[in-house]
Amino acid sequence: MKKIEAIIRPEKLTDTIKGLKQIGITGFTVSQVVGRGKQKDTQGVYRGKNYKVTLHPKVKLEIVLSDYMVERTIRTIVAAAQTGEDGDGKIFVYPVLEAYNIRTGTLDFDIDELAEKQGGRS
Repeated sequence: MKKIEAIIRPEKLTDTIKGLKQIGITGFTVSQVVGRGKQKDTQGVYRGKNYKVTLHPKVKLEIVLSDYMVERTIRTIVAAAQTGEDGDGKIFVYPVLEAYNIRTGTLDFDIDELAEKQGGRS
């Protein structure tokens, strides 16, 4: 299993979710975050005063999935979220060793094993 964390522009969230649903990804977590990368500072106005914006609003998607779905999921996120400008975001991939169900306190099944049993690898 892997965990994908994608930091994207907030205005690209709807397109990204549509793309994920089209490839069968329906479970994910979305968080509003702020961050700093190569994107340039911008100027803002609040109550008539100018200020510099150095942390930019972003959205973080977190998805845990089978290893065989990682490349397809990354391609889908890039296609939906890319503008070609600085500030488009980043995608990180991490190994997931175990997952526990909080309600039952038990170790959840390994979705890679389930996919193999169901012949779901492609």
